[in-house]
Amino acid sequence: MVARAEGEKLFSSEFAASIDDARVKEIAESSGNVAIIPVYGVLANRMDTFSAMSGGTSYAGIKRALHSALSNADIKAVVLDIDSPGGTVPGTDELATEIRKLRGGDKPIIAQVNSLAASAAYWVASSADEIVVTPSGRAGSIGVYTAHDDVSAALEQRGIKRTYISAGKHKVEGNETEPMSKDTLAHVQDGVNRSYNRFVAAVAEGRGTTVGKVEDGYGQGRVFYAEALIDRGMADRIATLDETLERFGAETQPAIVKRIKAANAARGEAASSLAAKMAAGEPITKREFENGIRGLMGLTGSEAERAARLYLKDGQGAPDVETDAAALAALDRLLAEAKSPLIR
Repeated sequence: MVARAEGEKLFSSEFAASIDDARVKEIAESSGNVAIIPVYGVLANRMDTFSAMSGGTSYAGIKRALHSALSNADIKAVVLDIDSPGGTVPGTDELATEIRKLRGGDKPIIAQVNSLAASAAYWVASSADEIVVTPSGRAGSIGVYTAHDDVSAALEQRGIKRTYISAGKHKVEGNETEPMSKDTLAHVQDGVNRSYNRFVAAVAEGRGTTVGKVEDGYGQGRVFYAEALIDRGMADRIATLDETLERFGAETQPAIVKRIKAANAARGEAASSLAAKMAAGEPITKREFENGIRGLMGLTGSEAERAARLYLKDGQGAPDVETDAAALAALDRLLAEAKSPLIR
């Protein structure tokens, strides 16, 4: 942006690069000792102005960010935060190869599918030390395609006839103003096949498997959800981005949020334990019953205590219909679900 400040013209390629550099600086923000590199939107070797402004990511930017993170002594792990439908072939193989050369060291490189890693994005992800997919995430689309539009009929209807003046026998082959010849189609197909074969080979190398297993079990262009990705060997574990960051020691949520989640988890465990013991007819302590019924029925502390006294017949006195309504209703539901005899 210095050039702009000094009155020089900032060309589109420079503008795109400045946007891409800004995205790399975003990457510098880390969560604790974990560097997070965003891999968002359409991927390309370099960003043009429109792609950069619309949220795409360049392979060159990802590489620079990765080198920067690995060079930072405070960083203990790197997470590629991926949410991308894929992108262009040029540059993908080079970035994936670079990641494979850098993985396996003291600083693990984790590909976090959050929540889509399709096509070129999966190519990149497959080169990391580990692929983690968020529970609602999808990945795959191992395939390559291109397209040819024949607009000759449309041009003819509008009275337009285009003439190419060229040198070189094949210079204008595949242009959109005429049908594609068999020879041209075969040439283009060869290029698609080459890219596909390299894609499959790179995934096989990255995932530590064979080309045959990738072709047979990785979908040949299909996208799969988290569970299927694990079953097919296309990912290593299911976890959210926060869970991945926390696994490497990062703090991702306020202390109060952690306490609430921990309390809810404890209530859930207590509820499961109570239901299992009641169904099995095992002895239950007053504390186990109180904690369990609070988790199962959402009772207040006093309601849970009263329900425990009624159930365990521990100095409960005669039940009061109005005062003990919530406790008695909860007991009826609990005992019905546990198929235990109702209190008498």
